[in-house]
Amino acid sequence: MTDDIRASLNLRPIINVSGTMTSLGASISPPEVVRAVAAVLPQFVEIDALQKQASQVIARLCGAEAGFVTASCSAGISVAVAGAMTGSDLAAIERLPDTTGLKNEVLILSGHMVAYGAPVAQGIALTGAKVVPVGQATSARRYHLEGAITERTAAAVYVVSHHTVQYGLIPLDEFCAVCNARGMPVIVDAASEYDLKGFLAQGAAVALYSAHKFLGGPTAGIVAGRKDLVRAAYLQNGGVGRGMKVGKEGMVGTIAALEAWERRDHDGIRARETEYLDLWLRTLADRPGVTATRVPDPTHNPLDRIRVEIDPAQAHITAWDLADALASGPQPVIVRDHEIEHGYFYMDPCNLHPGQEHVVAARLSEELGKARASNEVIATPLERRRNRREETARTWPD
Repeated sequence: MTDDIRASLNLRPIINVSGTMTSLGASISPPEVVRAVAAVLPQFVEIDALQKQASQVIARLCGAEAGFVTASCSAGISVAVAGAMTGSDLAAIERLPDTTGLKNEVLILSGHMVAYGAPVAQGIALTGAKVVPVGQATSARRYHLEGAITERTAAAVYVVSHHTVQYGLIPLDEFCAVCNARGMPVIVDAASEYDLKGFLAQGAAVALYSAHKFLGGPTAGIVAGRKDLVRAAYLQNGGVGRGMKVGKEGMVGTIAALEAWERRDHDGIRARETEYLDLWLRTLADRPGVTATRVPDPTHNPLDRIRVEIDPAQAHITAWDLADALASGPQPVIVRDHEIEHGYFYMDPCNLHPGQEHVVAARLSEELGKARASNEVIATPLERRRNRREETARTWPD
């Protein structure tokens, strides 16, 4: 790579095998997005007119009646929930988070009350809505959902994410069928999903996506769905959604990202990512204490990852210490470590520049070799690692 701006900003030249993580900058934007954003930045536009153009593209790509661009998928949750409560009542929109006189209960499966950097439930509650958990974390049945619906229910939120419980819960099509039979809209948080049409097709009224994850757009969110609910969500820009507004570059960049997604050679990308995975599997084969397995995406996105399980007694290092070692030095590699306490991490191939797959392989060999040469097992307390992250957050920006 050339003209890497990170050095001038005193930032580490990280290699991302964690995935489309907002904390790492999300994804690599395709050239079409870069050109579109650069082209609109010097120009003035009428924002409502630009959002109408975005609505047409979103409707076509997402199989929706309408759509618009907001600040993020998280913002999309808040404005969509707010819209479900207020409709197009401008006075009610300006009163929020005071929900007096409005239906204000929002259902969500207990197993979907996760955090993606902030709690999903908080994004709902910001609007003044009352969050109503449905079922238990690992068990939610039809009767739980039916019993939670009251005359105060405004909407239900359904989260599609690797963070959620992946078993024992009501599938989306059944969830939508129950809610639709009672006239209650379902809002799907599909932030990091490839499928742009399937969630609305299964009966959801609104689907929310991140523009800056798999799509490769600028930081933004996409709200797509039924026209009346999309309009009501859009009107929240004059209320609780004002601080969630997006600029012209976010809208134009999202349009460009959607159109580039439509033209993208998805099969070619999968083939290239498979080569990366095969390289890493070869690199890790026959290494003492290391078990590398190719695993599918838990929410059925069309990509696989490598799960690297570590036996500290044989590898002479714990999974979390190996993750930290990879993330250090002049060529830091950031792995997907959200389940690290189980003794494994993941490696995601979707955000690499050409040639970086070989750097990743070399770093794996380097750090595993150092560990094996150690006379003692490298094993720092996992609690210390968790606390370190919290302490770093509390002392930022020092």
